[in-house]
Amino acid sequence: MKSFTPLSFGSTTLKNRFVMGSMHTGLEDKLKHLPALTRYFAERAKGDVGLIITGGYSPNFLGRLTPWGGSFQFKHFARAHQQLTSAVHAEGGKICLQLLHAGRYAYHPLSVAPSRIKSPITPFTPFALPGFMVKSTIKDFASAAANAKFAGYDGVEIMGSEGYLLHQFLSSRTNKRSDQWGGSFENRMRFPLEIVRRVREKTGPDFIIIFRISVLDLVQDGSSPEEIFRFARELEKAGASLLNSGIGWHEARIPTIGSMVPRGAFAEVTARLKAQVKIPVIATNRINDLVTAEKILDAGQADLISMARPFLADADFVKKAKANRTLEINPCIACNQACLDHIFNNKRASCLVNPSACEEGEWKLDTRVATAQKIAVVGGGPAGMNAVLVLLRQGHSVTLFEKAAHLGGQFTLAALIPGKLEYQRSIEHWENEITRMGGKIVLNRSISSASDLKEFDRVVISSGVRPRKLDLPGADLPHVHAYDRFLRQNLKPTASTIIIGAGGIGVDVATYLLHSKQNLEQDPKEFFKHWGIDPDQRSGL
Repeated sequence: MKSFTPLSFGSTTLKNRFVMGSMHTGLEDKLKHLPALTRYFAERAKGDVGLIITGGYSPNFLGRLTPWGGSFQFKHFARAHQQLTSAVHAEGGKICLQLLHAGRYAYHPLSVAPSRIKSPITPFTPFALPGFMVKSTIKDFASAAANAKFAGYDGVEIMGSEGYLLHQFLSSRTNKRSDQWGGSFENRMRFPLEIVRRVREKTGPDFIIIFRISVLDLVQDGSSPEEIFRFARELEKAGASLLNSGIGWHEARIPTIGSMVPRGAFAEVTARLKAQVKIPVIATNRINDLVTAEKILDAGQADLISMARPFLADADFVKKAKANRTLEINPCIACNQACLDHIFNNKRASCLVNPSACEEGEWKLDTRVATAQKIAVVGGGPAGMNAVLVLLRQGHSVTLFEKAAHLGGQFTLAALIPGKLEYQRSIEHWENEITRMGGKIVLNRSISSASDLKEFDRVVISSGVRPRKLDLPGADLPHVHAYDRFLRQNLKPTASTIIIGAGGIGVDVATYLLHSKQNLEQDPKEFFKHWGIDPDQRSGL
C-alpha cells in the first residue's frame, strides 16, 4: 500500500505518507506543560506517524493568539523544547514546529493586520502594521525558525492559510494597503514569499519548510484559482519543501471539518494544486481512515496525507493500520467537542472517544491489577462500553448488560442524524474491541435488583440519561414526544412541527426532519452543490 511507502524530498526521507497535522492542545502556551506535551507527541511518534506538526507558535509577541499564547521568539523557550524533540526522535519520528502569526484573529487589544479591518469572529479591531514593522515581522519569522532548529525540530510549517496574518496580506479582502505590501497580487504575496526566503536563508538547505496554503478561501473576495496556483509556484521558488493544503478561512460559514463533510471531500482541490508544483503536496480535511487515505494517494491527488484529530483519537493509528488491524483503530468521529470546543473555551484539548488524549502518563487506566475481579457493567452506551474496555485492560473478567437489542445508547440516536453517521463507527469499534479482548456482552437483559448481579465482585452502573420531562400544559398529549422516542420509533410528523429547545439535540432533530433523505456526508459532489462550492470560481464560491 502506498500509504506505508517512504517519501524523499531534499535530504529528508519520511518513513510513510502520514502527517499528524497541526492542532492546538492548550499545552503549548506555558513551559510547565511541556512534559505533558512531550509525552503527547512521543506517543504519536511511537505509533509510527511519518511526520508530526505541532500546534501554532507565534514568531513574536503581537502575533500570539492570546496574551499568554506560546511564542518561539526567545531562545530559552527553544532550549526547553529540546526534551520534546529528543523524545520524538528517540521513537523514530520527525517533527516540525508550526509558526503562526494570528494577525487580526488574535484575542488581545494589540492585534495587528495589513489593514485596520476587524474580524467578525474576534472582539478587537487590529492596528495596521506600518512598513517598518512588516519588515521586522519577516525577521521575527526567520529568527523563530532558527530557534526551532536550535530546539531540534526537523523543520517548520509556516501558517499561511485559514485567515491568519500571512493569508490576510495575500487577500484583497483584508489587504487594502497602497504600499509595496498591498494593491496588486504581486505586492500582496510579497510578505509571505519574503518570509519563506528569509527562513530558508536562516535555516539552511536541509531544514524542512512546509507552507500551509489556502486552496479554497470559501469567503467573499478571496483568491482566484489562478492566483493560488501562481502563489504556489512562487513558494516553490522561494524555498518551500512541502505545500500543505488549507481549506477555508475561520470566519467562513461553510463546514470544512465537521462530521457532515464527506471523507476526503477536498482531495480533488488538492490535486489541482499538486499539478502546479514539483515539490510534495499534503492533502487535508476529513481524512480519518486508511481507505480514504489510500484512495487519495493511489489517484495521485497528493503525496502525503494529513490527519490531526484521528491521531488524537488513536495514537497508534498508523501502527494498527500497517499491521492490518484497522478494526482496532479508535475512529475520530469529527465531533469537535473536546478538541476545538475545549480550545475555544481555554481548556486543555481532549477527545470524546479517547478522554486520555493530552493526559498521557497522568492517568493510570491500563495498569494491570494484582488480583482480577469479576465485574458487571450495567448499560451499553459509550460510557459503559469504555468502562468495560478499561477494566479488561486491567485484567478483570467483565460482563456488559444492555436492556436493548443492541449497544450504543445515545450514540445510536446520534448516528441517525444526517451528517453524524461516523458515530456508528465508534459503536462498532467498541463492540469489536470488547469481543476481541474477551469481554462478555448480554443484550436484551434488564437489571432490576442487586440480586440479579450477586455473582459479581463489583458492579459499574452506566445506565445513561433520560430526557427531562417537559413541565408544560399538554406535555402528555399523544402528539408530544421526547426526542429519544421520536428518533427510536422513526415517527413521522403529519403536520407542522414545533421543536422545544434550541440546544444541540434540538438542532439535530431539526436536521433529521429536514434532511433525512439526503446523503451529503457520503457524496462530495452533492456536498459541494448543497453549499455552493465551486473550485473554478474566485474564493471557491
